[in-house]
Amino acid sequence: MVEENFDDEKVEETPVETFEVNYSCLRCGTTVSNTELSRLPEIKCICGFRVFTKVRPPVVKTIKAI
Repeated sequence: MVEENFDDEKVEETPVETFEVNYSCLRCGTTVSNTELSRLPEIKCICGFRVFTKVRPPVVKTIKAI
């Protein structure tokens, strides 16, 4: 049997950037974040509907043509 000692080694954790995306239920309009949806065992709204749409920010980007 081989015993390994990992107490001396330091593991550096790199911060993972997570983008907060909000979704809206198509039936009732309840907004839910992607972190809340990932915690649930299945993707389902509180009303029982399973279809979500991505909520877009209200700012419209304009790009100048060259």
